[in-house]
Amino acid sequence: MSTGDFLFELGTEELPPTALKTLSTALGNSMEAQLKAAQLSFEAIDLYAAPRRLGFLVKQLSAQQPDRSIERTGPSAKAPEKAAMGFAGSCGVSLADLSIETTDKGEYYVYRGTEKGRPVTDLLPEMLQTAMQQLPIPKRMRWAASRTEFVRPVKWVVALFGDEVVDCTLLDIKAARKTRGHRFHYNHEIEIINASEYAHTMRSTGYVVTDFAERREMIRTQVLEQAAKIGGIVEFDEDLLDEVCALNEWPVALTGRFEERFLEVPEQALILSMKENQKYFHLLNEQGGLMPYFITIANIQSKDPQQVIAGNEKVIRPRLADAAFFFETDKKQPLIDRLEKLKSVVFQNQLGTVYDKAARIEATAKHIAKLIDGNPEYAARAAQLAKCDLLSDTVYEFTELQGLIGYHLALHDGEADEVSMAIQEQYLPKFAGDELPQTKSGIAVALADRLDTLVGLFAINQPPTGSKDPFALRRAALGVLRILVEHELPLDLANLLSVAAANYTGLPALDSAAEDVFEFMLERFRFWFEEESISAEVYLSVHALKPRVPLDFVRRARAVAGFAEQEASAALIAGNKRVGNILSKLEGDIDSSVNEALLQEDAEKALYSALSALSSDVAAKVADADYQGALNALSNLRTPIDRFFDEVRVMADDEAIKANRLAILANLRQQFIGIADISQLA
Repeated sequence: MSTGDFLFELGTEELPPTALKTLSTALGNSMEAQLKAAQLSFEAIDLYAAPRRLGFLVKQLSAQQPDRSIERTGPSAKAPEKAAMGFAGSCGVSLADLSIETTDKGEYYVYRGTEKGRPVTDLLPEMLQTAMQQLPIPKRMRWAASRTEFVRPVKWVVALFGDEVVDCTLLDIKAARKTRGHRFHYNHEIEIINASEYAHTMRSTGYVVTDFAERREMIRTQVLEQAAKIGGIVEFDEDLLDEVCALNEWPVALTGRFEERFLEVPEQALILSMKENQKYFHLLNEQGGLMPYFITIANIQSKDPQQVIAGNEKVIRPRLADAAFFFETDKKQPLIDRLEKLKSVVFQNQLGTVYDKAARIEATAKHIAKLIDGNPEYAARAAQLAKCDLLSDTVYEFTELQGLIGYHLALHDGEADEVSMAIQEQYLPKFAGDELPQTKSGIAVALADRLDTLVGLFAINQPPTGSKDPFALRRAALGVLRILVEHELPLDLANLLSVAAANYTGLPALDSAAEDVFEFMLERFRFWFEEESISAEVYLSVHALKPRVPLDFVRRARAVAGFAEQEASAALIAGNKRVGNILSKLEGDIDSSVNEALLQEDAEKALYSALSALSSDVAAKVADADYQGALNALSNLRTPIDRFFDEVRVMADDEAIKANRLAILANLRQQFIGIADISQLA
């Protein structure tokens, strides 16, 4: 079957840079899915995405669908002839072309034939239309007098199969073979003779690198080359790299400089200003300090690049001057003087002001600091200052720097290093995989802040619902768990939540808030363990015990997960399931005291003896949180448990003997339930 390359390009006004990569990927995925659904073979799909164009090249696409054998069953052979003729007509044949075949339900008319494959040029217009409709565009726009809607005004459409134009109209524009070059270097029409020549022609004639990935690597390479010239180190922000790539069709990296006096401003403020406002790449020296240089990506090969550099230096200077002015102004007022003003900043209508929140955090942070052998006074001071930088001019301008600016202002005010660091660390971790607070005061404030938010929102009946989580409570809960577990802090979570809840009064659901949050946070472990490839059954086996210490929860789960992989585990899990089923059917508590005089069968004597020999060792290991060791010891019970159920009738006619055997099973269950309910693994 013949093949050819298919080129599609949609020419537009400048597309949103942060959305370009997503749009390109979605377009490619849609076309790939549709081509496969139509049983059209192809070699690969190359995606093209640049500021003014969106497209792709399908390599070696089949010129026609393969013929397809079809079989349709019609009415019963006993049906009126008119019904049979109608069925034949729907198949495009006469009644004589149908066969009668015997099935389980009787004789029926059957049609067998071949459906001719359609030419790909007949299928592509509809596929392109579908792909356009499926693009993830949150807000479409109209232009001129047209009723057509798209993310940006559309200027041209190219659709070529090999060297032939595909007859289609997309977004009110008829497809052709003419595109346009770079807006400045070659602002003219370019005729694409053959689809396979597109990328080369656009680059050599039009000064456009159409391949997003190729252009991105060009930028990365050029930035590294520029940095090497001045001995700088580049820390690439991949999102910034994507955005800069989406802004340029012919990227050229240039290095500019700013005044060293600006380095007195917190580096992150300068970096943020360069990145967010100007899309510049910053440079670090070998010691990790910010250098007074930046690298910008120009969308033009200038004959006088120094003029372009000078223009960028002129633009960045007032930006950095603003940052310096804000910070110098903020330093004139001690951070603590802003605390009282937080009374005018509402945290949440029912939960009071940020000042109120700071007071609650202070109380909880002091309590936590005592539990982790920290300095309660440092923790309290950090809690008082933690939110004060929200009223600074620098944070007002650069909201992402809250906490960091507080750290610098606290240092300037002469606060203790740990207090200052805790102000910055209160927001850690900010996202999955982010670093954790390291100082004890930072840990105390970070925990207290999140616990206060969690308890408060639950106490006013505003827990997360479905995909809605406006206060990021799921992230807050996971942050608390990560701090407690990864810092190996054996703190009682239920107790911490009660301490946080005690700072509130008069809220509608306050009485149950601590318990509700505790359950909500234990549920977070389900997703935590998914990341560690620990099964939901393992999670449930530990959750059945509801350990109050998150560190203990994780240790138990990891031990059970390791135990479940052992050869002996299957029999022990099945045995525990059987024990659980037997005991669950009985009313009241089971007396676990065993009367050795009532032991009759060798199998029950052997199980009781093995249990007695292991009990003290298992108890010691559980007390030391050596759950893996405890489960390994209990694995030795596999044989006596199997033998017990094979040879012993638990529900004996003699009530005393039956009670004694149930006591053995109760003892057995207690040994395992001290670690987890492993019957959940069955």
